[in-house]
Amino acid sequence: MLASIVVIFVIAYLAIALEHPIKINKSSSALLGAGLLWSTYALCSGNQHLVEQQLNDSLAATAQIVFFLIGAMTIVEVVDAHNGFEVITSKIRTGKLSSLMWLVGFVTFFLSSVLDNLTTTIVMISLVKKLLDRHEDRLFFAGMIVIAANAGGAWTPIGDVTTTMLWIGGQITTLAIMKGVLIPSLVNLLVPLTVVSYLLRGREVVAPSTIEENGQLQTTRFEKNLMFLLGIGILVMVPVFKTVTHLPPFMGILLGLGVLWLAGDLVHRNKEELDKQHLTLAHALMKIDMSSIVFFIGILLAVATLEHTHILSAIAAWLDHSVGRLDVIVTLIGLVSAVVDNVPLVAASMGMYDLAKYPADSFLWEFMAYCAGTGGSILIIGSAAGVAAMGLESIHFFWYMKRISGLALLGYFGGIAAYLVQARLFW
Repeated sequence: MLASIVVIFVIAYLAIALEHPIKINKSSSALLGAGLLWSTYALCSGNQHLVEQQLNDSLAATAQIVFFLIGAMTIVEVVDAHNGFEVITSKIRTGKLSSLMWLVGFVTFFLSSVLDNLTTTIVMISLVKKLLDRHEDRLFFAGMIVIAANAGGAWTPIGDVTTTMLWIGGQITTLAIMKGVLIPSLVNLLVPLTVVSYLLRGREVVAPSTIEENGQLQTTRFEKNLMFLLGIGILVMVPVFKTVTHLPPFMGILLGLGVLWLAGDLVHRNKEELDKQHLTLAHALMKIDMSSIVFFIGILLAVATLEHTHILSAIAAWLDHSVGRLDVIVTLIGLVSAVVDNVPLVAASMGMYDLAKYPADSFLWEFMAYCAGTGGSILIIGSAAGVAAMGLESIHFFWYMKRISGLALLGYFGGIAAYLVQARLFW
């Protein structure tokens, strides 16, 4: 049975990693893998009641992450529909490319920590298109946006799917991850940002001659500000909600979603149905990336079979015996996340190491959040942010590898050095 489960998982994993060459959506591969793995486990196990109980437990854990992601993605869509992000992006104005790079880098970094790296990448690349005319300049900015978004998402529990998974799973807590990973994440951004801004020194910003309108009905300044502040406020208050009530984060995000929905209905209650249709939360629900949600469901349920059959614990024991050092093991996991999706990697790691041995906020989990979150920047296909940038600016895989990968690698190891020094000095 174990050999069959490993073979099925490896094939599904390869299909996910090779999504673009084989032209098969990774959500399909994840769902097929999950279905086949649980079917194999159920047929080969002698205890059907135990398998059913384990599946229910895995489903409950997966549902918490999925509900949280749906809520967060919907809130972001509502803010975007109201052009709420213009509250930030309209303030970015400078005549030097190097200065603009620093501004865009830091705005991306901190915006990603509150939203998520995928959404932030989309927002910032859309902004850069309005600021820069030369495609070559925009490519460099897109590459740096990917690095900044992934670095910014690694140090908060809501900035990246992997840190959200670790947070909901109890491996990290809000204040500890922010305190422990902020400096390494900043170093991860500052190293490549310094190099790129040096390369762009003396060059002027060439703005587009015309700015295209998106064709949507414009919202008022009050509506923009209200939805932006309310949306960001809800996302920021979710960790506070969890701390105060001790309820799972998805309950906080669902409560916030209800508040945002009510506010939207009240603000637009006197408008014609056609005028307010694209501003409603119901419309935002239709725009969220359900393909990604389905992928998370499939991969988390697939990895759960490896946990229940004790395959992951055996791999952890082998790594400890063969490599021995946790910092080396986690660094390698981060490098691998540049090639394959970091979600299954982190999901597997959560099953490999027991919370009883490695409690919340221990070195393993914080270092895992940093490495898995930022390692995906090394290749354009290594993160959701990279894949989004690839589509939005038509970035070629080898262009990114030639121009950006080395910078991302420098930032990755710079952040690792910063984290290890920090851990040695203060822990």
